[in-house]
Amino acid sequence: MAEPKKFIPFVSSETNMKEFSIRALIIGLFFAVILGAANAYLGLKAGMTIAATYPAAVLGMAILRLMKGTILEENFTRTVGSIGESVAAGAIFTLPAFFVSGIWTEFFTAGHYITSSLILIAGGVLGIMFVALLRRVMVEDAELPFPESVAAAEIHKAGQGGSGGSKFLFWSMALGALIKILGELKLFQYLWEHFVTFGKQVISGTVFTGQGGMLLSSPGVSPAYMGVGYIIGPKLGALNFSGGILAWGLMAPMIMYFLIPSINFQDWAAFLMTKDHTLTLDAALSKVIDPSYQISQIWRFIVRPIAIGGMLVSAGFTLFKMRKSLSTGIARSVKDVKKAASGVEHNVPRNEKDISFGWILVGICAVAVLTFGITYFIFATNLLIAIVASTVMIILAFFFASVSGYLVGIMGSSNNPISGLTLTALVVTALILVALGVQGDSGVATVLGVAAIVCVSAAVAGEMLQDLKAGHILGGTPWRMQIGDILGVILAGAVMFVVLAFLNDGDIASGKNLGYQGGFGSKNLSAPQASLMAILSRGIVQGQMAWPLIIAGMLMGVAFILMQVRSPMLVSVGMYLPIETTFAIFIGGLIKGAVEMYSEKRKYNEAQKIRVENTGVLLASGMIAGEALMGLLIAIFAVFNIFLYNYFSFFQEPKFYISFVILAIIAYVLIQIPLKNAGKPNDPAPPSSGM
Repeated sequence: MAEPKKFIPFVSSETNMKEFSIRALIIGLFFAVILGAANAYLGLKAGMTIAATYPAAVLGMAILRLMKGTILEENFTRTVGSIGESVAAGAIFTLPAFFVSGIWTEFFTAGHYITSSLILIAGGVLGIMFVALLRRVMVEDAELPFPESVAAAEIHKAGQGGSGGSKFLFWSMALGALIKILGELKLFQYLWEHFVTFGKQVISGTVFTGQGGMLLSSPGVSPAYMGVGYIIGPKLGALNFSGGILAWGLMAPMIMYFLIPSINFQDWAAFLMTKDHTLTLDAALSKVIDPSYQISQIWRFIVRPIAIGGMLVSAGFTLFKMRKSLSTGIARSVKDVKKAASGVEHNVPRNEKDISFGWILVGICAVAVLTFGITYFIFATNLLIAIVASTVMIILAFFFASVSGYLVGIMGSSNNPISGLTLTALVVTALILVALGVQGDSGVATVLGVAAIVCVSAAVAGEMLQDLKAGHILGGTPWRMQIGDILGVILAGAVMFVVLAFLNDGDIASGKNLGYQGGFGSKNLSAPQASLMAILSRGIVQGQMAWPLIIAGMLMGVAFILMQVRSPMLVSVGMYLPIETTFAIFIGGLIKGAVEMYSEKRKYNEAQKIRVENTGVLLASGMIAGEALMGLLIAIFAVFNIFLYNYFSFFQEPKFYISFVILAIIAYVLIQIPLKNAGKPNDPAPPSSGM
């Protein structure tokens, strides 16, 4: 039998090339914060994040090329720069749950900052330690294709011959930021909505004298949402929008038609005054008789729990479909630990050296001790609960980190079901701790804390392994990449809570100024995964779950599965999000569909289609990052009670038609520029983005 062909990296192990440099580290840390903040903004608003590997690769290459940097420096910068996105994913999926569940009555305090930063850093370091333990076997596994890792490595290789892709990213970032600030200054009407009412109707001899209604809305004028729709494509964008239609076009109007006539508006107004002491009785009555307010409350407190039930079943179904991959990943993890513990080889080549096994054990033990300290001293549990929580955390984090890495090897980090893995960890932890007698706010906080560490660990492990595979192809040094990511995790973990706090407090301040209830869980910062975590943890620990609505949603999820809906989770998330959000994502998907249609009509070959795809993804990613960063800046101003529209505005009442002009500009950019950069049929094929 012939021996398998020996793998040869792009840069040989004998080559002495600059890699872990101060400039590469600083650039990587900068992008870790920037891309992490952008994903935090996007995830809180739209419930999804974008993979940062591709933008980090292009941006890092653009800057280091000006400095005459090496390809290994570019690889190092991409590795550090992309890790912030995974820390952000863990943060937005879990930290707002402490606020939504009522554990934290105020989100930003010094104590909460310390607790959150410790959770994020602990989870991130733990994920890196587990990946360092398992890296060699997984990156050398021929059965794991690592599609996005291969694409990232090819981008770096192509960059050695020069590439103009970064200009698309920078220009689209500027466009996204410009549109966001123009909307803030009231150049166009950001959201148009109209409440359509229905008169009384006779059904089977019974007269319903109350009026029903339906809230019709335009898509949000948002480069970020449209960019998300462009990246996920027309089919998934349509599925997401179908959830919005079900929620706002079917469920909410039906519930309102039958529910509102039976409500005592005086009692509703009195209840509202207990929640907001600044309201007078007249102001409260004026609010509760407003049909738009009525239907939005029905969506928030009735339709959303139904959507949560659908999300639960969908998460379980997703994991069930992956059961073979999951079981294989778990079995592989146990086997690999035994191999790693058997001893370290001597004279290992530079491009095969990981952090030593001894330091890996020190890191794992340190996180376990830290988790014990958080649960025992901060969350005020008893000694037994703290020990069990720490033990459960290590076990779950190990399995889910390894499973996350395995799934990334199959389909890339963009499709890694982190929220589903975290939900599973939360339910398992909650059931174990409830069996031990945990209760009250300390029990809910402990469950959320363990789930948060597991979530960050799994997210970081998947992203880290993806970057290590790209580094393996290019000839990078694993231990240097791992140390760089530890530094990236520490910085992102220390900064991410501040980002979330500014977004939350800024939305609360804007809500007070404009007359809506802002903050996490609001229409602007829906935070669907974190809200689900909050409801589940409190519901299991304290029995406060709205079980009839949750069960109805679970049955709906089962129906989606029986109907063979492609992604029941995406439909359920669409029900949970505001209609203008899902509508804008749908428009972005339609734009991507138009690009694909024109590509087919012009008979582009495979190489041209890849160029169109890469350019479009860069433009969409730039728009997302540009709006997100400008949105974060606006939120910071709002925290300090500086509302730009009070000082500068184009119109008192913006003209709605200008919104169509803005949407047309976004569509033109996302269609025409990619098509114009398709290249000639005989040009060499570029690397695919893998996104």
